[in-house]
Amino acid sequence: MSYTETIGSRTYRFADLKTLLAKASPQRSGDQLAGVAAASEEERVAARMALAQVPLRTFLNEALIPYESDEVTRLVIDDHSPQAFAEISHLTVGDFRNWLLSSTTDAEALTRIAAGLTPEMVAAVSKLMRNQDLIAAARKRPVITRFRNTVGLPGHMSVRLQPNHPTDDVKGIAASMLDGLMYGCGDAMIGINPASDNLAAITRLLLMIDDFRLRYQVPTQSCVLTHVTNTIAAIEKGAPVDLVFQSIAGTEKANAGFGISLALLQEAYEAGLSLKRGTVGNNLMYFETGQGSALSADAHFGVDQQTCEVRAYAVARKFNPFLVNTVVGFIGPEYLYDGKQITRAGLEDHFCGKLLGVPMGCDICYTNHAEADQDDMDNLLTLLGVAGINFIMGIPGADDVMLNYQSTSFHDALYVRDVLGLRRAPEFEEWLESMQITDARGALLSASPQQPLLEGANDWMGTV
Repeated sequence: MSYTETIGSRTYRFADLKTLLAKASPQRSGDQLAGVAAASEEERVAARMALAQVPLRTFLNEALIPYESDEVTRLVIDDHSPQAFAEISHLTVGDFRNWLLSSTTDAEALTRIAAGLTPEMVAAVSKLMRNQDLIAAARKRPVITRFRNTVGLPGHMSVRLQPNHPTDDVKGIAASMLDGLMYGCGDAMIGINPASDNLAAITRLLLMIDDFRLRYQVPTQSCVLTHVTNTIAAIEKGAPVDLVFQSIAGTEKANAGFGISLALLQEAYEAGLSLKRGTVGNNLMYFETGQGSALSADAHFGVDQQTCEVRAYAVARKFNPFLVNTVVGFIGPEYLYDGKQITRAGLEDHFCGKLLGVPMGCDICYTNHAEADQDDMDNLLTLLGVAGINFIMGIPGADDVMLNYQSTSFHDALYVRDVLGLRRAPEFEEWLESMQITDARGALLSASPQQPLLEGANDWMGTV
């Protein structure tokens, strides 16, 4: 089905829904690289005007990637709930935007319709929204998950403590971990990107974190971000695996490039569940995504990068994840050129994930060859804090010495919590107070050798 829109004396024609969505997207370098972006701002406006008139039902009848050849499309269609969709089934994309922003649409309503939404519907409505719309609508939709603590409660924001090391030196990682905990970070998880995929090294890191967690009774969860097949192998060998990690994308071909399928993710999910390591809940999958991953794998099929990204959230949703992280600026300026594009993408990803019922966090980051700097990250951090982000990254000095990119620091987390009044996961906050790291309000106390964590740190480090 084709779509048309006239502006003045000029009529724009869009061959199909896939083309219409791509042309309606805000400007970004990845879509230009793929050759799917609007040729002018006028064409972009025409596409948005046409998109606003498309009934939501259309997305159930016009697949962007054929059902027969893509298992993500099959997942989206087969898991769609007509009952949840019924409440909004009469709306166009433009009407849906207005409904989302209405003062009468609340968290209960957004939760009620989530299973009736496809990623393409959600991507479409995001293209009609200003940044403030993305913030306002996302803020209405908390997504709460539980493992050893509770993440995503309204008025809360958690931090993934990321103590990476370029050689996987266990003492170096342990020192960064202690540093982050003393700043009150780590309630989302303690998550290490290993420099090696060696199973023995991965197991050593898991054992180190688990030994620390048990010694100090820390109500958090750990993860070593290795390929899911390595995690399954580690589970089979009795390693203390909490969260199961995998990078995912929005097409079957892109996921095959990661060496995964939906069946493999199901196997990993069941392996994680079999350990029964959660105490307050059993959400245990940790997924990472990022706009441009399908394009970089030549697996986008002409679909714009933001719509491909939202399809990845449908994959995540299938496995009841504890955390989903859009690593927004990590792939580079070929996909998100500058601070403006990174900011827009971060707000889109958070809104779209939350609308689908996914517990979204964001690695607010950029590579050193992008047209961005830490002021851009400060802006996005503040906006996502207002929008109700579930978690952000906590990295020593905001500079990851293993992955070589710029993110957010332990101090950045303190800033955004202070200015927006955001608390940590309640179980973790109670622990911080018991360890004399924070007071009852969650504010940091001055460090002293008598603090329980510091008092025993040297002895523990000697065992690492």
